[in-house]
Amino acid sequence: MAPEWVFNLPITSKVDVYSYGMVVLEMITGQGPTYEQSRDDNERLEQKRLLGWVREKVHVASESLTETQFIEILNPTISGKYEKDQMNNLLKVALKCVEEDKDARPTMSEVVKMLGDG
Repeated sequence: MAPEWVFNLPITSKVDVYSYGMVVLEMITGQGPTYEQSRDDNERLEQKRLLGWVREKVHVASESLTETQFIEILNPTISGKYEKDQMNNLLKVALKCVEEDKDARPTMSEVVKMLGDG
């Protein structure tokens, strides 16, 4: 849910951009907005927020994901069935769409242009 809905702020078309970005992240990762992930140490399940998890992975990689890091994010069902540069561009566009600050998000017209340039 876009922060504007949560904090009862004025609603603009940027909430749709946020929703689009979240749906794309869900498709790329194969995860819902919150999901359970097992920890390696004792297999305890913890609930994580998808957006925070993806941002953390991208931040750790300094926005230049290695193949291994990218595969950690990617939905296993599409592994090997994608063009890496296009998928990487899609990930970057999705992350721009889910910026907390609505003014930092692109418009849908800008999203279409970014996807066409990728």
